[in-house]
Amino acid sequence: MYIRTEEVLDGMIVGEDESYELPVIDMAKLLDPELSALETAKLGSACRNWGFFQQRMKDNIVQFFSLPLESKKTVAVRENGFEGFGHHYSRSSQKLDWAESLILITKPVHDRTMELWPTKPPTFGHAIEDYSVEMTNLAMRLLGFMAADLGVEQEVLRGAFSGKRQSMAFHYYPPCRHPEKVMGIIPHTDGLGLTLLLHLDDTPGLQIRKDGRWFPVRPLPEAFVVNIGDILDVLTNGTYRSVEHRVLPDAKRGRTTIVVFQGASVRGLVAPLPEFLNEGKAARYKSLRLADYIKGNFKALHEGTQFIESLRI
Repeated sequence: MYIRTEEVLDGMIVGEDESYELPVIDMAKLLDPELSALETAKLGSACRNWGFFQQRMKDNIVQFFSLPLESKKTVAVRENGFEGFGHHYSRSSQKLDWAESLILITKPVHDRTMELWPTKPPTFGHAIEDYSVEMTNLAMRLLGFMAADLGVEQEVLRGAFSGKRQSMAFHYYPPCRHPEKVMGIIPHTDGLGLTLLLHLDDTPGLQIRKDGRWFPVRPLPEAFVVNIGDILDVLTNGTYRSVEHRVLPDAKRGRTTIVVFQGASVRGLVAPLPEFLNEGKAARYKSLRLADYIKGNFKALHEGTQFIESLRI
């Protein structure tokens, strides 16, 4: 049910003895008038060349995954749904990912399915509410700096994200005695606009693919990993690119993360913004209604494929 040795071995992992530095962006420097320009350029380079960077912050969600399984099952995923507690499942390989997950829609408020919000621990709901607000604010700040790097007005990017759907995924990857045989999450790109991931421990496991090789992401204390999602890739007409990544479990330690997904669209469409089609630049992606994009991306996710590939021109 879980074994997928060939997938784990697909692609070379950068060795521990190799020297490489993944981009880290400091929010304090972005907000400092004297240092902002340099840090903004660093952010832009990360988005263009890596598709991700890390941003310092902190929070906690371990208690939920420490509950008995029966307690967690009270908010289990419903048939043909994706919200709630459960396991990732790939239809293409008919394998389960080595992870427990809780997925919730957090914005807009009227789209929430409150019966799937855990009541244990009792402060969990309020914590999610507060975290949702803070992550929205952080995303809008980051988008403002990205706009500056891209040479467009801040509202061009912020407007594409403002008021759009936000969802959260809470993941726990248990230790596995045979990590070479299973996957925490299969290789994929994030289908929405912007992803903010927070490690709750220092257990490694996240890897990103660049130039055909897997680069382990070493967790930083109080840091976010920020991924460029497929929709932001499309909006910027490929200037910023989404990055393929995966998670491998650790043999001895569990790993817990909180992931926030920020959606985006312009007038109900997922399409390159006009600001990235000037000076005769051709569109690299087809335009698609947001509802059709979400449906196609959801289907591709279950099939283990990347929907963005079908949009390339």
